Amino acid sequence: MHTAPRRRFLDPTVRGLFALCIAFVAGCSSLPTINPDMAPPKAPLQFSASNGRMLSQRQSEAIVERLKRDGKGTDILERHLALEEAITDTPLSVGNRVVLLEDGPATYDAMFAAIRNARDHINMETYILEEDEIGLKFADALIEKQRAGVQVNLIVDSVGTLGTPRAFFTRLREAGIKVLEFNPVNPLYAKAGWNVNQRDHRKLLVVDGQVAFLGGINISSVYSGSSSGRGSGSSGGSRGGSRGSGAKLPWRDTDLQIDGPVVADFQRLFIQTWERQKGEPLAERNYYPPLARKGNAIVRAIGSSPSDPFSLIYATFISAIDAAEREVLLTNAYFVPDPQLRASLIAAVARGVDVKLILPSRTDSWLVFHAGRWHYEELLQGGVKIYERRDALLHAKTAVIDGVWSTVGSTNLDWRSFLHNQELNAVILGADFGERMRAAFARDLADSHEITLDAWRKRSPSVRMKEFIGHMWGYWL
Repeated sequence: MHTAPRRRFLDPTVRGLFALCIAFVAGCSSLPTINPDMAPPKAPLQFSASNGRMLSQRQSEAIVERLKRDGKGTDILERHLALEEAITDTPLSVGNRVVLLEDGPATYDAMFAAIRNARDHINMETYILEEDEIGLKFADALIEKQRAGVQVNLIVDSVGTLGTPRAFFTRLREAGIKVLEFNPVNPLYAKAGWNVNQRDHRKLLVVDGQVAFLGGINISSVYSGSSSGRGSGSSGGSRGGSRGSGAKLPWRDTDLQIDGPVVADFQRLFIQTWERQKGEPLAERNYYPPLARKGNAIVRAIGSSPSDPFSLIYATFISAIDAAEREVLLTNAYFVPDPQLRASLIAAVARGVDVKLILPSRTDSWLVFHAGRWHYEELLQGGVKIYERRDALLHAKTAVIDGVWSTVGSTNLDWRSFLHNQELNAVILGADFGERMRAAFARDLADSHEITLDAWRKRSPSVRMKEFIGHMWGYWL
């Protein structure tokens, strides 16, 4: 492995304060009002198969009927299908294989295996890429493939990599890897306009246009341990997966490996970002190879960008919660819900839906942690059940609704993800994958403690003051 001299990382607290300060350069915006009951009249649903081929209406209707049978008689799937069809412009993709990856070791092993098998190109996009053991291992693997004739294209976020020495990326570029810095902090390097508050929070790896990885994991050694172990640590530090505070705790995260036709949609989102950021022309490669059926999963790729009229992922979340019939199970690392999201969760409880949230008990972002807790009392009063994950630093961003609608991605349930960040999620429809998600939720629930309304009302004045301070910064976090 490359053993170039290490440089000192930017102190995590300094990085956090810097990111907080630069947030003020952007003006305020607001989230859209999403009312699923006002969706356009139902039209024939769109499904795509291999090579983007659209299925016939009869084939699509057969898929819906099968999903409804798998969903144990509920019409939740049909309602979700209609709502998402009205919101997004990408069809649902059939014939995919989806593997649920829990924690860093399993995710990194699968990613390295795919990189080793690459034959044509590797497209990688990440918020944080650190010069630590894991970061250097990725760098070595990518350089090896580039020298073997596989074109590597890398997008990294400028703020997310503030603490990574420039020499780290120079080495990649000198090996022939194309490296694009998203929205450079230094305006002299900005090619697509300068808006430093807009960040690329996506985590995506596409290999040969045939397999995609996405979820919450950055490239950092903090993810090297499994959350099934036990540890201790303290909260505080900088948000997003950097070194420092919280490193003694294992990090709990969730990712996906997806093979099949929907990979072309994730590839398209990567190339779209590259072009919008005015990266140098990509080398000629087979970025959109023929994609055969790999499994039975129905998947939709959803990307959100602050340049869009509204967040497609936010609209999808609200629609899914408002359509829930039995249960809403959310796991989220940075939870600062806006009024509409809080109202949707409480309204779901009022109509008899079991709503459970698993949130962190420790964090790497002090302000976000307490800004989210500011809303606990309102949610608990509304009947929402809140649990905090013990013995791990929770970084996952997942949801499963009624056991048939699932999502995994990079999106946190906070203002920053919905307004200021580029985010990426996959929505998976079906009871089979939903059961895997429910099982993962149950494992986290077993390692969590419940926050009751009576106990919460007895919290100390100092805790309440921290919540107030966090709340005041909630929009900018």
